Amino acid sequence: MGMTKIVECVPNFSEGIDLDKIEKIVNPFRGKDNVKLLDYKRDADHNRVVVTVVGEPQAVKNAMLEAMGVAIEVIDMRNHKGEHPRMGAVDVVPFIPVKNMTMTEAVELSKEFAKEAAERYNVPIFLYEKSASSPDRENLANIRKGEYEGMFEKIKQPEWKPDFGPTEVHPTAGVTATGARMPLVAFNVNLGTNNIEIANKIAKNVRFLNGGLRYCKAIGIELKDRGIVQVSMNMTDYTKTALYRAFELIKVEARRYGVPVIGSEIIGLLPMEALIDTAVYYLGVEDFSMDQVLENRIME
Repeated sequence: MGMTKIVECVPNFSEGIDLDKIEKIVNPFRGKDNVKLLDYKRDADHNRVVVTVVGEPQAVKNAMLEAMGVAIEVIDMRNHKGEHPRMGAVDVVPFIPVKNMTMTEAVELSKEFAKEAAERYNVPIFLYEKSASSPDRENLANIRKGEYEGMFEKIKQPEWKPDFGPTEVHPTAGVTATGARMPLVAFNVNLGTNNIEIANKIAKNVRFLNGGLRYCKAIGIELKDRGIVQVSMNMTDYTKTALYRAFELIKVEARRYGVPVIGSEIIGLLPMEALIDTAVYYLGVEDFSMDQVLENRIME
């Protein structure tokens, strides 16, 4: 093995309800050399599935292209409803450098994927985060604003010309964003209320866009089946904005409404360090080093 490059890819597909369709979409990541399917998690409220794969860059890219083809076949955005903002059947395809790979190489890979996907499927593709072609495209929320329904008008504006593919929305597949980024932690905090207004206000106060935490994106979401709401976050750089900081800030904001924090969840995978930082904070451990983690020493 030695210097094999390893990339992680965490595509989000706009189907979280139909198990048969989800299995079809995930299938191209199975039984392939140099590609390992680590995790896939569907959410019926969000109506999306988040897949985590790692492997050799070209192999991951090719499996991703194949999965995109399946998603375009089985998903029709004209009938898609979900709590989570979305703009396409394959909503977003992030590439994350994991081992022996630079961010620049991950950016290159995302551009190769964008070019091939746009040519093969005739879907408009936007580059975001580290791959963005202009500063106003770095933030995915900016690109996705207006969602699938609003894209038909938006894409006609010169400043929203896609980076690859046609300047018209694919009628059933919408549009896709791809790019390279840091490992992201999807961290949700559940509130003991069903009042979505409160979740929205708290989300607004903790997210960077409105003056909150630098590496935090947040929205309020209803979990209808549980009769509660949550602040759903993407922590875009856990090394700079720790999970415990977001958790504590939400507790502070929730106190104003007399609402308890009743739990949290982590979606998909996360670097061990992100949890250890938080444990170290709550235990008040002094001078802790990652070298003290037993598993870390075994894996060397």
